[in-house]
Amino acid sequence: MTATLEKPPPPLEKASLKHRLAERGVDRTLWLLVPGAIFVVVLFLYPVLYGLQLSFQPKDGGGPFGNYIKFFSDPYLRDTIWITLRLGLPAALINVLASIPIAFQLRGKFRGKRTITTMLVVPITLGTVLTAQGLIEYLGRAGWFNRVLLTLGVDEPIRLVHNYWGVLFSLVITGFPFAFLLTLSYLSGIDPSLEQAAATLGASRRDRFRHITLPLLAPGLAITFCLTFVLAFSVFPSAIMVGEPSGETHVMSIAAYETAFRDFDYSLGAAVAMLMALVMLAVIALVLVWRATLYRGATGGKG
Repeated sequence: MTATLEKPPPPLEKASLKHRLAERGVDRTLWLLVPGAIFVVVLFLYPVLYGLQLSFQPKDGGGPFGNYIKFFSDPYLRDTIWITLRLGLPAALINVLASIPIAFQLRGKFRGKRTITTMLVVPITLGTVLTAQGLIEYLGRAGWFNRVLLTLGVDEPIRLVHNYWGVLFSLVITGFPFAFLLTLSYLSGIDPSLEQAAATLGASRRDRFRHITLPLLAPGLAITFCLTFVLAFSVFPSAIMVGEPSGETHVMSIAAYETAFRDFDYSLGAAVAMLMALVMLAVIALVLVWRATLYRGATGGKG
């Protein structure tokens, strides 16, 4: 008579520990969050906290808020807030508004859709430097655009680069693909049967867009505006290459760089960076508060 060998049961201590963790909602899949958490702490949380505490250590003294007092008492530094908002807000608004009709036309299936979409997102691959070079070649004083105007009888070339307009054009070109792709994804998440039902009831195409599509799309547009605004607000290379970094395009990022690496006042540079983040968060908070008042039903977009 042969005896059957049975596998011994697992130790009670290990099983009980696993059960206790499971009762608290902790399982093995949560370990997948560890690499992401380390990434956030090392590359985001630690630099922000370090910069925050550095900003309260003024190089020339004056108390913990000395850098912030110095910033707001210096018009050259204080005006960078308005200059950066004057660039970031219009650029984000233009990108969002321009993406709506184009994404609305491209949300269906038709021949050539992939080609058109590829052409619209090509600026993502160009980079800021190549975009700036193209703007200078095309809109500069000796560029193609001014050559055509001079041929048509214009007295003097129009200054469209190395000023506010050059930076705004650059932000629109580089930011539009992101706004377009996001808007297109939100539009694709809206159930087309809602518009079809309204059409059967006699609603025109304009009324369907105004009263059905746009209200459902608005929460997604708010998120798109926030993302494109953050990209535009943190402008740095464009403000130098196609702007006037010491004048009308002296944005906050340039001020933070100059104070830290030209004047070697790292604490003041950190204070400018903290203020820059604070202004961005304030604008985003206002947009999200407005978004919370919009419709958030299950038939809305993905936003």
